Order: sequence, then structure tokens, then C-alpha cells
Amino acid sequence: MKFAIQRVVFATFLTLSVLATIALAGPPLICHPFEIDGAKSLPWISHDWKLTGTESYDTKKLAADTIAILNSSQNVLVHMETLRRATLYAKSDPIAAKQLLMMVVSGSKDPKANAQSEALHLFDAGYLAETYKQWLGEKGQNPANGLDGYALVKEAIHLRGDNDPQMEFAAALISLNDPAPDQREFAQKAIAGAAKDSLLARNLSTHFLGSNSETMAEMISRTKMAKE
Repeated sequence: MKFAIQRVVFATFLTLSVLATIALAGPPLICHPFEIDGAKSLPWISHDWKLTGTESYDTKKLAADTIAILNSSQNVLVHMETLRRATLYAKSDPIAAKQLLMMVVSGSKDPKANAQSEALHLFDAGYLAETYKQWLGEKGQNPANGLDGYALVKEAIHLRGDNDPQMEFAAALISLNDPAPDQREFAQKAIAGAAKDSLLARNLSTHFLGSNSETMAEMISRTKMAKE
């Protein structure tokens, strides 16, 4: 009986340690680079998730460069990685951060866009807002304050016909640390959809913190109490 209790205590401690490590690792939309199979994105010289501090990229071009990349790709993972990099650059340039957000949000209101383009524009606006929240905070330095990015991403998924596992992967990540009632459903759909999406499957199989940590699939599948 004594050894059984010790095993339970040890298992509980180990689980809590892993979860604490993940929480301390940083925001999931920022601190994990997404695999985009060599697709064009913003300049990146680091072998890690963060900037090295030696970049010579001119952030005055950030909005125009980001929009050009987003408009040239239909792949949601490319959009996720591009917006992740853009947010890292934007932190050092508040003017560029505001300009980028304004241009991305403006694109989501284009009356000439078809349903598929509108979905991507809405996704970009929502995903950028959520990356800003995770990296720029929720105070005066964040131009996305008051913008419900998660709602925009869900609207984009609806426009896609609830059949875009890459967007569902993004939605599951956005709500990971503050889970919405539908977070688990998005995670399940993303994992199921990876069977026909090799790039998504590769991203789900990567580890968030390193080889000893959870895979992204395991991470988004963690069950937490959803907000009432």
C-alpha cells in the first residue's frame, strides 16, 4: 500500500512538473517555430524560436513584406509561421506593429474577396491579434487590445466549411492555456485531418520544448477544464 501511494505521488509530481515546464516555456503561438517546408516567409537566421539580436531586417518594411507573403500563399501553416516571425519583429517597433495590424485587419474586410480568400483574411487578422496578445501583452503597447482574435479564427473555420485541419490546429493552440469549450474538438479535428496533410502531420509530431517534451499533438490534446 505504501509503495502504491508513493507511485501515485511520484506520477502526480511528474505530471505537474511537465505542465509547469510547458507553462514557463512561453506562449505556444510564439515559442515554437512551425515547419513550412522551405516556403517563403520573413527573413530568419536563428536556429531557435527567437530572434538572435543580430538581425538587420528593416522593420519599416514589415507590414508590406508580411502582406505580400500572406497573399502569395494559401497554406495556413505558412501564415502561422509568417505571423509568428512578424510579431517577434514587431515588438521592437510599435509603429510597425500597429501598421501591420491595421493592414491585416483591413484585408479581412475586403468586400471583393471570395469565401476562401475572406476566410484566410479573417484567419490572419485573428491569429495576428492572438500572437500580439501572447507576446506584446494586453496593455498599451499592444494595438490588438480589445480584438477577439479567437472569434475571428473560428469565423474563418466556419467559412472554410469546418474542414480545414490547419486552421483547427491554430484554434486549438490559441485556446490551449485558457481553453474554450470547443478547444478539444478543434484538437481532435486537427489530428484527424493530419492523415491527409503531411505537413500538418510533421508539425504535430514535433516537440514543443525538445525531445523529452510533449509533441504538439499531445500538447493540444491535454484536457483542461473549459471556462464555464
